[in-house]
Amino acid sequence: MRNIPIVTKNLLIVNVVAFLVCLLMGKNGPDGYVLNDLLGLHFFLASDFHIYQLFTYMFMHGGFEHIIFNMFALWMFGCVVERVWGPKKFLFYYIACGVGAGLFQEAAQAVQFYVVASSQLPGLSFSDLTVVAHNSSAVLNQWTTVGASGAIYAILLAFGMIYPNERIFIFPLPIPIKAKYFVIGYAAIELFSALATTGDGVAHIAHLGGMVFGFFMIRYWRKQVDGGYGGSHTADAFDKLKNMFGGKRNTGKRNFTYTRNDSYTSQYEQDAECTTNEKVVSQEEIDRILDKIRKSGYDSLTKEEKQSLFDQSNK
Repeated sequence: MRNIPIVTKNLLIVNVVAFLVCLLMGKNGPDGYVLNDLLGLHFFLASDFHIYQLFTYMFMHGGFEHIIFNMFALWMFGCVVERVWGPKKFLFYYIACGVGAGLFQEAAQAVQFYVVASSQLPGLSFSDLTVVAHNSSAVLNQWTTVGASGAIYAILLAFGMIYPNERIFIFPLPIPIKAKYFVIGYAAIELFSALATTGDGVAHIAHLGGMVFGFFMIRYWRKQVDGGYGGSHTADAFDKLKNMFGGKRNTGKRNFTYTRNDSYTSQYEQDAECTTNEKVVSQEEIDRILDKIRKSGYDSLTKEEKQSLFDQSNK
């Protein structure tokens, strides 16, 4: 647990504790927990719906298999993504994609409700749905979505976009596959399941919604970081990664002085915390590794270089 980044570790703890509390509070029927009825995401036209459920539902789970799979994926991929982005950006991404997944699920349920209602009431318009929903509150309150899967699928997407060519083993495949193909395959499976299966109790649209929100968020961030790249003084992505992995920001300015032998020498005004030779050498090594990633990709790193990168991020 000491090697798990702070946000990933706390998300694991909160989800597990919430599930234990859910078990202690017991069930209100053969298939539902009392706490899930309170904090799970209800259909927005149902009487039990509350706006805070768009946030709380992602910390609720429906059973042991559900939470084990989600927490394993969060640990496996969340650690890597958080080390690259940092805790604040990672937490914002996780929560935003979880809420986005919930909004997708709400939209899918609205379409489903309209299709079912219009098949029984020909000529029904969307404006009439509120009246029908009020008369069907007992049924609609059973439409409850729980689980962190939407946010987890967004993290899988982030890993695939950060390290598209990183090879990973997926059981039961006998050979490793590239992360980008892994993500594409998962998205295709969810899309097929959403279209081909009904009533399986899995929120496939929420999974896809988390990935869609994550995709556009990452694309937006990349445009912000890369804006003006190559022709301005804006730092590129790897300059920011150097600051993050270095652990300390160099707040001083770089001053160039002209000497008699027509050469330039640079003088660095460094923080008090970066005065030892050991820290300077360590920072130089991290800079070299990050430059290598920029030029040749993450796959070009040796095993020792990858380990150095992650070791430095934990300091």
